[in-house]
Amino acid sequence: MIFHRLFAEQALLPDGWARNVLFEVDADGFVSAVTADSPGQSPGEGAERVAGPVVPGMANLHSHAFQRVMAGLAEQAAHPDDSFWTWRELMYRFVGRLDPPQIEAIATQLYVELLKAGYTAVGEFHYLHHAPDGAAYADRAETGKRLLAAARTAGLGITLLPVLYGYGGFGGQPLGEGQRRFRNDPEGILEIVARLQAAASGDPQVRIGLAPHSLRAVTPGSLSEALEGVNALDPAAPLHIHVAEQTKEVEECLAWCGRRPVAWLLGEVAVDSRWCLVHATHMESSETGALARSGAVAGLCPTTEANLGDGLFDGPRFWTAGGAWGIGSDSHVSQSPIEELRLLEYGQRLRDRRRNVLRGTAPGVGAELFRGALAGGAQALGRPLGRLAPGSRADLLVLDPETPALIGLEGDPLLDALVFAGNVNPVRDVAVGGRWVVRQGRHTAEAQALRGFAEARRALLA
Repeated sequence: MIFHRLFAEQALLPDGWARNVLFEVDADGFVSAVTADSPGQSPGEGAERVAGPVVPGMANLHSHAFQRVMAGLAEQAAHPDDSFWTWRELMYRFVGRLDPPQIEAIATQLYVELLKAGYTAVGEFHYLHHAPDGAAYADRAETGKRLLAAARTAGLGITLLPVLYGYGGFGGQPLGEGQRRFRNDPEGILEIVARLQAAASGDPQVRIGLAPHSLRAVTPGSLSEALEGVNALDPAAPLHIHVAEQTKEVEECLAWCGRRPVAWLLGEVAVDSRWCLVHATHMESSETGALARSGAVAGLCPTTEANLGDGLFDGPRFWTAGGAWGIGSDSHVSQSPIEELRLLEYGQRLRDRRRNVLRGTAPGVGAELFRGALAGGAQALGRPLGRLAPGSRADLLVLDPETPALIGLEGDPLLDALVFAGNVNPVRDVAVGGRWVVRQGRHTAEAQALRGFAEARRALLA
């Protein structure tokens, strides 16, 4: 049954830009039919004409929602060698105070912001499973269910990735005091996965996967046990892991096993297209090529990686090898996919001192970045996203043609300007599963979400 018909004068389809496009959306939120060059250049009976060019919604493949509440609070120089590791101590102080209602309130605000910026789905890498004292909640999936509730309130699609976090360093070192809320063994995390699968059963907006936090937070045995267990629950479940984000991590991995993190993972685990390796910043050329060949997605978070001083991903080598990649907002110092894409390219330009570095087969660098992030993000989240085609989710953005940077542009030059020209948000309307959640730049739940966020933040800052 057709739930909704939408007509766009210009739309980005899998084969390229098309004119006078009629989209038909079924009651479950999937695109059921796409007709380009509709007769008479009119929407037809019962179709809604949208107010600008249409592009697929973007997937945000890596999020720690709770960190939105501390964005901007770690920018005072407190240590002569400030780094990721000193930032982490501040993050642990916030972690130690959050309760489940605050987690939901913060996530709801974030998810509204992501939608307004053009993300229509998120990969939530979630490791706050226990109470501040480390005790399990009566429902071990309590905080995960809070994130599902936040996504439903906002209308955002979600791939929820419960995190296996068992150790404080390579070789099974004990967890620190600030990490006690994260602790799970394989049995515990698989119970959480199963409970969340039951809670999300039948919801096309939700997918449940698994995330071993990092090689420093698991042992080979616990990693193997968790992967075997999640495969029994869902053989196609998305699998995400932090890897090679910091040089210190690489050095400690070498000291532990004599191999670099990406090399160890690819050599010991059957990494394939289900996997997303988040950051993968510090790789040798052999690791970069091997990661590209594995079919896994490189999960790049340029604004967070810049904020934390992580370093620069080797984009040209990975692009040449045909690697899949996508973008995430991670710690949420930015909620804009445009800023992630722009900084991804600009970092390469600054390092190599040349322009238009991450180019593809087409001349438009912004257009190629946008298309690449759509494809890799959808793959990483394990949902039919990033394409306006039959069988895909009807997640779409209507761009405002009166945005100064976009005036007079069509096709790929419009996407180039979208990525590289200006800081005015060009997203006018957003539909997720064919249902409008943002109209004329406003989200239906933004006032409610902001009140809950403000209450949580003031309490945490008190």
